[in-house]
Amino acid sequence: MKIITLNTWGGIAGTQGLLDFFKTHENTDIFCLQEIFNGGKDDEAEMQVQMENKEYNLFNLISEVLPNHTGFFRPHIKEFYGLAMFVKKDITLVEEGEEFVHRYKGYVPTENLGFHARNIEYVKIMKDGKELCVINFHGLWNGKGKTDTDQRLEQSKNILRFTSTLTTDFVLCGDFNLLPSTESLKLIEDAGLRNLIKENGVTSTRTSHYTKPDKFADYIFTSQGIEVKEFKVLPDEVSDHAPLYIVYIEI
Repeated sequence: MKIITLNTWGGIAGTQGLLDFFKTHENTDIFCLQEIFNGGKDDEAEMQVQMENKEYNLFNLISEVLPNHTGFFRPHIKEFYGLAMFVKKDITLVEEGEEFVHRYKGYVPTENLGFHARNIEYVKIMKDGKELCVINFHGLWNGKGKTDTDQRLEQSKNILRFTSTLTTDFVLCGDFNLLPSTESLKLIEDAGLRNLIKENGVTSTRTSHYTKPDKFADYIFTSQGIEVKEFKVLPDEVSDHAPLYIVYIEI
């Protein structure tokens, strides 16, 4: 099973390069994507401060270059901006859904739109006779760095409340907007999950498009029943985030 997680930056680094990346990696079983637009051009005024040169049709464009995958979109700003997962059609889908872990569905902040609600998107799949859950996440941004806050701690606890209901092994990945040293991440590690960024000594999950300090944001966690065969921080400069790649099997 091969998974890539990537914060697409809304296509800002170049839509064609991003689409070419997906074509190159079309044999990936599941893509977990953050900062995906699925419409929203009429909401330009709301998003202008956040992101310029964004691709409003990004979800559909990715769908077109991945014809052998089924796309699922789960917004956290109105109905046009959020998370997406693309699952290969030869994988049996058991369930697809979401859980909100910060605020609630439909919440729109009155100040900076970046303070929006946060959800996890998940798929439960059947592969080679075994059921597995893959969870896609984009963590809370507060404009003040990637350190602990009460809201981020509660967000981690809410994620763990969801994972505690699972009866199968799972992979949790995405842009957590957290530094490796935070208690918010330690809560997840202390729950028994493997932090592949820490295990592999990764020093940055950002590309040259990101010029600020603190080069961490993206993580992959796995439950104990997952045997990781390969893990990479891919070199592709298609976003200000680097794609993370994992090949694994269930033990």
